[in-house]
Amino acid sequence: MSLQSLDLAIGMIVVFLLVSTLCSAVREAIEAVLKTRAAYLERAIREMLDDKDGDGLAKTLFEHPLLSGLFLGDYKPKEEKKVAWVLANGRGLPSYIPASTFAKALLDIAARGAAIGKAANQLNGGPITIESLRARLLNPQTPISARARRVLLHALDTARGDLDQAKKNLEDWFNDSMDRVSGWYKRSTQWIVFVIAVVVTVMGNIDSIAIAKHFYRDDAARQAAVISAESIVKPGKAPNKEEARQILKQLELPIGWTKPTLPQGAEWYNRVLGWLLTAFAATLGAPFWFDVLNKVMVIRSTVKPREKSPDEASEDRQAPPAPVVNASAPAASAAPSPAVANAAAAAAAAQDELDCCGVPQTESTDDAQLPQASGGVES
Repeated sequence: MSLQSLDLAIGMIVVFLLVSTLCSAVREAIEAVLKTRAAYLERAIREMLDDKDGDGLAKTLFEHPLLSGLFLGDYKPKEEKKVAWVLANGRGLPSYIPASTFAKALLDIAARGAAIGKAANQLNGGPITIESLRARLLNPQTPISARARRVLLHALDTARGDLDQAKKNLEDWFNDSMDRVSGWYKRSTQWIVFVIAVVVTVMGNIDSIAIAKHFYRDDAARQAAVISAESIVKPGKAPNKEEARQILKQLELPIGWTKPTLPQGAEWYNRVLGWLLTAFAATLGAPFWFDVLNKVMVIRSTVKPREKSPDEASEDRQAPPAPVVNASAPAASAAPSPAVANAAAAAAAAQDELDCCGVPQTESTDDAQLPQASGGVES
């Protein structure tokens, strides 16, 4: 991947991160007003205790002193239809209940009943035991639903006489149910964030396709996006709403509505597609894009040095390259120059005057007059 393509990807990731941050801030503002999380929690407890109307065991639980201190005012059950809505109103209810508090309050209610205030003075002040709990639960007059009674008896049976283990069993039951509630809330939040993202992208004209073209054509824009990415990654945490808004403004992207940018005809299709891409990307959330940005910046740090300085050749000694013959140059003359020819002739004549031993030759000798050689190989 080239450095240009990588910088373009970084620019788009920065945009998605900033838009996700703004959408999450809007979602948190809505949650602060409506407290939808508390509504989902109350709905789950009513289902756990088989009290759909919220006027039985669930009401007793929320009014127990261990839980009533977690929220202000009196407990008022929410209507079932509103609870099922993704923007359910949970004001006046606790947004979080510790599992241990839930288990303690439920065991206390099972052992001593629902009496609160002056009526509680008539309760048995003895300690809660496995035996006393079992006796109360087996009494059909105890105001506990069949489902909750079954769960409590199972917690006692598997505790093997240990009250702390029975409490631990109820805590596990509560935590498992809260995992399911977290799934409800997460899915509803994703839908809410998507709707918010669509509104934000359309109102701000944040078109992913137009922004990608802007980064592709403008080197300065890509460089500014990389600088912004470095400033985002350096603190080790995603930017807040104000920081995201400031960075988005500094990038000077082709966003916002002005008269010359109004699409015409078929341009609406590309514009709508760009909005939807931005909205879907924002739905993934700021933590997702912040993690992706960190990984991409690490990759860029390994690619950038190679772009600046190419790989060096090996330091091992290599044979010198063969000389390049220019085919277009005129061929050398086959005949040597006169000076070179005379020198060569003189050297040849001097060589002829010498024999193999370097003695000047005076006269020739016939082969018959030569002495017989000794040694050699006999036939």
